[in-house]
Amino acid sequence: MTAKILDGRTVASRLWRDLSDRIADLHERTGATPRLAIVRLDARGPSAVYAASVWRAARSVGVDAFEIAPPEGVALSDLAARIGALNRDPSIAGIVIAQPVPSHLDAAVVVELIDPAKDVDGATPLNAGRIARGERTFVPATALAVMTILRSYGIPIAGKRAVVVGRSAVVGRPAAALLLAADATVQICHRRTRNLARETRRAEILVVGAGVPHLIRAEMVNRSAVVIDCGINTTPNGIVGDVDYAAVRPVVGAITPVPGGVGPVTTMMLLQQTVDAAERAESSDEPALDRYALPERHEANSGSRETEPS
Repeated sequence: MTAKILDGRTVASRLWRDLSDRIADLHERTGATPRLAIVRLDARGPSAVYAASVWRAARSVGVDAFEIAPPEGVALSDLAARIGALNRDPSIAGIVIAQPVPSHLDAAVVVELIDPAKDVDGATPLNAGRIARGERTFVPATALAVMTILRSYGIPIAGKRAVVVGRSAVVGRPAAALLLAADATVQICHRRTRNLARETRRAEILVVGAGVPHLIRAEMVNRSAVVIDCGINTTPNGIVGDVDYAAVRPVVGAITPVPGGVGPVTTMMLLQQTVDAAERAESSDEPALDRYALPERHEANSGSRETEPS
């Protein structure tokens, strides 16, 4: 058996067309274009690469993206003033901090400076709390990309056993919350999980975001699993995921590649939520973001350690 490849580029292309149409409609109604502020705190390194990638994708789809680049070593008070000005500017729909931030700043404090209504990457504590409570809100783009890929390929979620490897605030925890809201039975594994392979072999949907190259091997999955690899790791052999793609692909039902899987959809999710925010600001009706965050809730209120994930 060879797994079905869940091609993120194909999904992203469809999303790109939809967003282009929505942006054109918004401009026709209001004369305005959604604006996205990208706060870049490092001129080099991964955060600069991420900022440039978001800028290019935004511009291609019609979002007016621009960078805010404070001087190296910027003080928190200065940064707070700059982000405060963005919060107060009604023309700006979304604000995103290019991660990671420099070591002299506390990333958790930096993201708290963003107005939750403009937090299009779901980073603020308020939005994280809403996700945990099963409420509709902005969601970390990678976690939302996981759900978008599953739904784009018609993969059933309700009633399935989902295992999430990794408990970060931007991937593991929000992905688990979204899967739970979609009626999956969810387990989160992490660096202290005993006998990780025993848990991952039970997964019908396996989401991996631990930041460990080739953490998941062929003997750690079952033959019908759908594997979503959120890992992006730079190695001497190039970019690889947290899943050993070459070894795992022949023994599972479906899998995302790295690169070309979750990554392209993640960028589209960030831009989609920027457009959602712009539409929400335009209208006092039900927020447009409700269509894309958590699904409808159906209830009243709804051994030895083998590896070391985060």
